[in-house]
Amino acid sequence: MTEEAFVEAVRRAGGRVFLVGGWVRDRFRGVPAHDKDYVVCGLNEEAFCASFPDAFRAGKSFPVYRLPIDGKTAEVAFARRERKTGAGYRGFDVIFDPSVTIEEDLYRRDTTMNSIAMELPKGNLLDPYGGRADIREGMIRAVSSHFTEDPVRALRAARQSAEFGFTVEPGTLRYMKACEKELLAEPSERLVGELERALRSPQPSRFFRTLLAADLLKSIFPEIAALIGKTQPAAFHPEGDSFEHIMLVVDTVAQETDDVVARFAGLAHDLGKGTTPADMLPHHYGHEIRGLDVFDAWDARMHFPRRWSEAARFVIREHMRGPRMKKKGKMARLLLDIDKSSLTLDEFNAVIRADSHGLPLYLAGGAFFLSVMKTVSGRDAPEGLQGREIGEWIFARQCEVFRKAYADVLRALNTSS
Repeated sequence: MTEEAFVEAVRRAGGRVFLVGGWVRDRFRGVPAHDKDYVVCGLNEEAFCASFPDAFRAGKSFPVYRLPIDGKTAEVAFARRERKTGAGYRGFDVIFDPSVTIEEDLYRRDTTMNSIAMELPKGNLLDPYGGRADIREGMIRAVSSHFTEDPVRALRAARQSAEFGFTVEPGTLRYMKACEKELLAEPSERLVGELERALRSPQPSRFFRTLLAADLLKSIFPEIAALIGKTQPAAFHPEGDSFEHIMLVVDTVAQETDDVVARFAGLAHDLGKGTTPADMLPHHYGHEIRGLDVFDAWDARMHFPRRWSEAARFVIREHMRGPRMKKKGKMARLLLDIDKSSLTLDEFNAVIRADSHGLPLYLAGGAFFLSVMKTVSGRDAPEGLQGREIGEWIFARQCEVFRKAYADVLRALNTSS
């Protein structure tokens, strides 16, 4: 079914159709708009289902139907009013009868940029709450106090700040703070979902800085907030304290790789600095060991995806010794461990480079050194070796070929210079 045919059928039944949400917002942001969401006004469910008998009802507490429109499965919702009756995003009474206007539906939404509608078929715009002006100004502004009725909107506003490079205006920061109590009771998967989308943004640090501005960082992500004020040696970290350092690292990693796991590992790599005793500052001896305990507690509370957790633990454990290794056998072992980890070599190197502002030769040339070591096969092991002995022989041989390859590369570099 084409969009034109869908709109015509709704209008024939006595209703009106509007495009709403992200598609309309992104059109005014000047970026490619993707999936379309439709809102229907002036129509009851019976009349809608009579016009579209094949529509699939997805919503339970209020009607959301899925229909194939222009070759894609689109969501069609009925305009609704909401009244807060309980905690969390499910604590609502919903009214969706034909008397509900599009302006009422837009009023219940979170921010002005998400409260713009386009009526079809002519494309007439309804922007009753100033969404286009806020988009032009790069401002995230709550439509009303209804913002607080779904507490995860606080994280969503911070995440959209990171995605769009927008600023959250002061009144909305206060609404975000008002979400704190209910936000702490939300299922962890909703929080991790917003964190993931923030990490996929061009500048993930804006997510955490916005939560800090809303006075939410300490309660939602205390492991990150604990880094604030933890001073570092200025000669190595001119950017400032440990919080500023991880903000710099996560943004730098984001510039190098789209992989959210690598970005998360960059975020987590220095968590141990948040537990450094005051009398040790500005040094952080042993923070990589303490960091594993901090991360384990964070993981137990948030239930991160397995690959995230594996990568974070690996980088926390290795990020200090990796750039400082002198023994060739340890270099070979770490390269082999990286190759088996939840990160690629390039992703691991992105974190180390962001943290240390460079890479040692064995990591910079790691792909070559790994290819050399992988030429060693257990099939070449001396006869008579069994089980563990074969593994020990393989590693010893891999160290040999690594040492030779490393020396050859170093010699070539010295010759060329």
